[in-house]
Amino acid sequence: MITIHNLSKSYKGVEVLRVDEVTIPQGESFGLVGNNGAGKTTLFSLIMDLIQPSSGEVQSKGKPVARSEHWKSYTGAYLDENFLIGFLTPREYFEFVAKLYGVGKGELDQRLGAFDTFFNGEILDRKKYIRDLSKGNQKKVGIAAALIGQPEVLVLDEPFANLDPSSQIKLKQLIKDLPGEMTVLISSHDLTHVTEVCERIVVLEKGSIIRDIRTEETTLSELENYFAGIQEETTTPSE
Repeated sequence: MITIHNLSKSYKGVEVLRVDEVTIPQGESFGLVGNNGAGKTTLFSLIMDLIQPSSGEVQSKGKPVARSEHWKSYTGAYLDENFLIGFLTPREYFEFVAKLYGVGKGELDQRLGAFDTFFNGEILDRKKYIRDLSKGNQKKVGIAAALIGQPEVLVLDEPFANLDPSSQIKLKQLIKDLPGEMTVLISSHDLTHVTEVCERIVVLEKGSIIRDIRTEETTLSELENYFAGIQEETTTPSE
């Protein structure tokens, strides 16, 4: 479904990402973890063709995303609030996104109904512009909009950030209930959440893949030990 070949990104001569070869097959739930500055958002931005690589390419269904528009028809994403239109209400924004995917009003209402529990009565028909919503509720709008077109590929950058505990639990269930054939890419600082919803975990450190593992019962403790070790290295005084 998604393949990465010799991908790199540099800013002012400083390389911030280098990923040689990665394949994400159809239907896989792919988790990306790493500390701040590890390159997670950069990688997702390259996958979404939001920035240009310094070298290499990302392909979706065998076609380079930088030289094809086809992938946009089956890909849904929410990386940050820049994906939103602040002067619209959530419903107006959902209607705008639905038109892009050819989803009629009746079908849109039906699809939005699947988010009733996640929205918790705080999103629709509250007569608020998106810009006036809390960060958590903006996140809910963005995630739901990414799913309106029932995409084959879903990309979410830090979807659990700014959500209260109840909403995080609801989001995890929502992700678990997604169709099995949907390819899901999630980045997160929360190791517990990402190991619960992703069958594969990739660890980025300083722009490079350090680990690429299948999720098992011991994965969470292994990741916690790994990042605890990095913290000890950065805090231990040099002799």
